[in-house]
Amino acid sequence: MFLISRKTLVFGISALSVFAATVSIRGYDAAGEREEIQWEQQARAVPDAARIRAAMEKLSAQPHLAGTRGSKEAAEWIQAQLREYGLDATIEPMEAMLPTPRTRLLELAGAVPFRAKLTEPAVATDPATSNPDIVPPYNAYSGDGDVTAPLVYANYGLPADYDRLKEKGVDVKGRIVIVRYGQSFRGVKPRVAYEHGAVGCIIYSDPRDDGFFQGDVFPKGPYRPGNGVQRGSVLDLGVEPGDPLSPGWASEPGGKRLKVAEATTIQQIPVMPISYDDAMPLIAALEGPVAQETWRGALPLTYHLGPSAAKVHLQIAMNNETRPLYNVIARIPGSRFPDEWVMYGNHHDAWVDGADDPLSGATALLETARTFAELMHKGWKPKRTILLAFWDGEEFGLVGSTEWMEKHAEELNRKLAVYLNSDSSGKGKLSLGGSATLESTMREVVREVKDPVSGNSLLDEYLAKAEKTSAKTTTEFHLTPLGSGSDYTPFLQHLGIASLSLGFDHVSGNGVYHSAYDDFYWYSHFEDTDFVYGRALAQMNASVTMRLADAPVLPFEFGRLATAVGGYLDEIGRLEQAKDKVSLDAVRKANGKLSQAADEFNKAFGRAGGKLSGAAPEKIAAINRLVINSERDLTVAAGLPGRPWYRHVIYAPGRYTGYAVKTLPGIREAVEAGRPEEALEQAKAVAQALDGLAAHLHEAARLLEKL
Repeated sequence: MFLISRKTLVFGISALSVFAATVSIRGYDAAGEREEIQWEQQARAVPDAARIRAAMEKLSAQPHLAGTRGSKEAAEWIQAQLREYGLDATIEPMEAMLPTPRTRLLELAGAVPFRAKLTEPAVATDPATSNPDIVPPYNAYSGDGDVTAPLVYANYGLPADYDRLKEKGVDVKGRIVIVRYGQSFRGVKPRVAYEHGAVGCIIYSDPRDDGFFQGDVFPKGPYRPGNGVQRGSVLDLGVEPGDPLSPGWASEPGGKRLKVAEATTIQQIPVMPISYDDAMPLIAALEGPVAQETWRGALPLTYHLGPSAAKVHLQIAMNNETRPLYNVIARIPGSRFPDEWVMYGNHHDAWVDGADDPLSGATALLETARTFAELMHKGWKPKRTILLAFWDGEEFGLVGSTEWMEKHAEELNRKLAVYLNSDSSGKGKLSLGGSATLESTMREVVREVKDPVSGNSLLDEYLAKAEKTSAKTTTEFHLTPLGSGSDYTPFLQHLGIASLSLGFDHVSGNGVYHSAYDDFYWYSHFEDTDFVYGRALAQMNASVTMRLADAPVLPFEFGRLATAVGGYLDEIGRLEQAKDKVSLDAVRKANGKLSQAADEFNKAFGRAGGKLSGAAPEKIAAINRLVINSERDLTVAAGLPGRPWYRHVIYAPGRYTGYAVKTLPGIREAVEAGRPEEALEQAKAVAQALDGLAAHLHEAARLLEKL
């Protein structure tokens, strides 16, 4: 291997000073910036699309559902790769209740009886689909039940859909509901059905949403075939992720566990996912009013609301066993601030082969790990400790990451500065979400990473695509606020750790999501077929992780947070339920103080100039402690009303969305529910949090001025 000296690496390119003069990166002085730019350029040259392809082919060669032999073997292979690169990698086992199906039965009585197949047939051109280890389609954390009742169609199963049924005189009490996948997390659907008196819930994929209505179906095209089924957890994520039998504490062998009947996040009624082929006879049996146009899918029949004259028999029994989890953690020690951590995670478990979900992201992260190892051979040492995590049990409800967080919460509170995450990724538009305090830094990073097709920067591609889809005359770069649905949740919304979620959208519509057809054949034929966007993801992973790990002062910026909060307040103020009922003046006043403090902090940051690299480590550490705690300042110990596990007052998944974010969630959801007194109490909590953050920014600015 050809090696160059650190001195040559940093100063050897004459054009570097010219380049650095035109590129300013937050958190660095001039000397540190020159060195960082050079190392990041070296990092972006390392990732190899062929290696990412080979890793995906290897890891997706067999099913690797959490709690099974396949998941353990995947974790061991990842650990071996990390160690081969020269990294310190360990497997940290946990355990959790990970249900698998014991009994699944769905049938329709009547003149023409029907029994659902509940299977996904093998595809001749794709041998992986015939693997006998494929788990049959089911919903983890379904309630057990054996029920027979008429059927009612409830569209997407949202609260508003039940209001519409009531307007039409359709009662779901004592009946089974059938709902479409989409518009909310699947776990919300059976809980809302139960709240309205339903005794069972069937969830199907309508071809309008991800089947033949969208394009050719697998294996001819990328969309869901008639017998394709979306597996998935129905854990009540809106209340709390993680093992339902160890809420609030880590689930380890021999530890305390609730009884299944005591768990609050397991569904109360039986839930079953089915294909649209199996759904068609059920929907055809519905009578009653014709569904409004927006409720109609693409099946070749008239959509009625029900109830059906014939009864449906639904039977579910689960094996609610405790099974092992295997989290893989690699550690790169920090050279200057070893007790300040930057962590990047992606899960490795899958419902079946999981080429897209999660391996499209996990293999890019594995290549990021190799990149760091290569740089270390050349002399690079991150200033902060970097942790790389490959989580298990994400598909069951963020279980591996949540249990690990609960085990290490005290240390993470002291040390973890930023958590970064990726999951499944494609070759479409750049998809970025995260804490508004990291928006400026993320913009700087995507300005430097190239789109593998156009050769333009990812930033330019992002803005160009945003301009085509936006009604605005100008477009800007923004991070999407995070709700839930992946492993950033326990870090951001419970501990209050600034977080990012990185990836690329799917151009294929991801029509085989959570099915047996999400395998290497599908991904290599219909998504990132040459794996160049996987390489771009690895380049982006490496760049932003290095930027955060190496900056003398963590490059958080708070003006965009204040602007974002102002926008969220405007949104709530426009809600009909808020007008003349809920005053947001105290929050607006506190946000104004935050904006002023952010401006003071920025000016002090700028005046620190060339003092950052040479300042005494203890002085820089004191500033960084305030910056690290800034996201903690936005949490409240009591948590959100009715769900105390979620403690962030700016971002949370909606109680009735499950995945999609609710910004200023305590205020917004109280307003939407018509609870003005609760909304005022939540507004007070948000104002206090913003005031606390502003005070800490003033202190950080004072310390910067003293450098």
